[in-house]
Amino acid sequence: MAEQLITLESFWTLREKMPLIDARSEGEFTQSHIPGAFNLPILNNQERVLVGTLYKEKGSEQATLKGFELVGPRFHQIQKQAIQSFPDRKVILYCWRGGMRSQILSWLLSMVGFEVLRLKGGYKTYRTFTFEEVRKELSLLVLGGKTGSAKTLLLNKLKEKGEQVVDLEGLANHRGSSFGSIGLPEQPSVEQFENLLAEEIRLLDPKKPLWVENESRKIGRVILPDRFFEQMISSPLIDIQKSDEERIQHIESEYGILPKEDLIKAVKRLQKKLGGLRTQEAIEDIEAGNHASWIRNLLLYYDKTYDFDLHRHDSSKTQTLDLTGQNLDSQIQLLLQAKNQFYGN
Repeated sequence: MAEQLITLESFWTLREKMPLIDARSEGEFTQSHIPGAFNLPILNNQERVLVGTLYKEKGSEQATLKGFELVGPRFHQIQKQAIQSFPDRKVILYCWRGGMRSQILSWLLSMVGFEVLRLKGGYKTYRTFTFEEVRKELSLLVLGGKTGSAKTLLLNKLKEKGEQVVDLEGLANHRGSSFGSIGLPEQPSVEQFENLLAEEIRLLDPKKPLWVENESRKIGRVILPDRFFEQMISSPLIDIQKSDEERIQHIESEYGILPKEDLIKAVKRLQKKLGGLRTQEAIEDIEAGNHASWIRNLLLYYDKTYDFDLHRHDSSKTQTLDLTGQNLDSQIQLLLQAKNQFYGN
């Protein structure tokens, strides 16, 4: 069956109906890809380097011949894998620029009865879109508060109430502290994080405010897009307040169940900032299961860090909101009232 070229505009709808194949090498795919894609490489990492070098040194024809020499013996394996993975034989596929690799894969699959839609411009077209999407103007509303204020829980509840929310830490697979990666999958690359963020922003109503949690420029190894972070700094911020007891209880509910060895490693990463004595005290409390004690110890450091970071925001756009002792429903109502003061009903 003949292939059909599709634009990025058509792709958004069609990908909900058909599986998506990335024909690039496994290394390129790991670095970044269109979310939801399945990797079926035409050239693997080593072969791609070899063909690329040959292209630079001897030109397109020699590189093309070498590519077919390398991948030709595997044609039947690629076809069998596709048939097994996609029994309906309808797929969308792409490579880097919509060039030779996706053309070859399209030809191979068409030969065994696949209906193939190929993304015009390939991943490069998609990536150009996501790069621009995460840097466009947004109406942000930043939720701040010291460690343990249950900001992520509140954002999730706001989303349930119909508010527009993007969970930056969820996309980054990191909770934003030395302890932030414990028990979570590996973080995406910076580029892949931007792809994930763009996918969420694309579906939002630009006329409505978007809630995000107050973050540093880096969430673990992920770096927030420059313009997005600049907008966070200049946007309205609601700084929620809770008692130390409430914060410690919340942190203990999330971190007290984690492996002690992981908690100790996280504390040791902070040793230069905590000092030798406080580090040792925290480790001893973790080993003894005295979670409230080591959490209280570390909050002394994290509270100072938060106070320092809070000064980056425009004080005239910062509203302090005391949620101490309030139940969850009341906290949400107070947050919505605070939002209306910045953005109206």
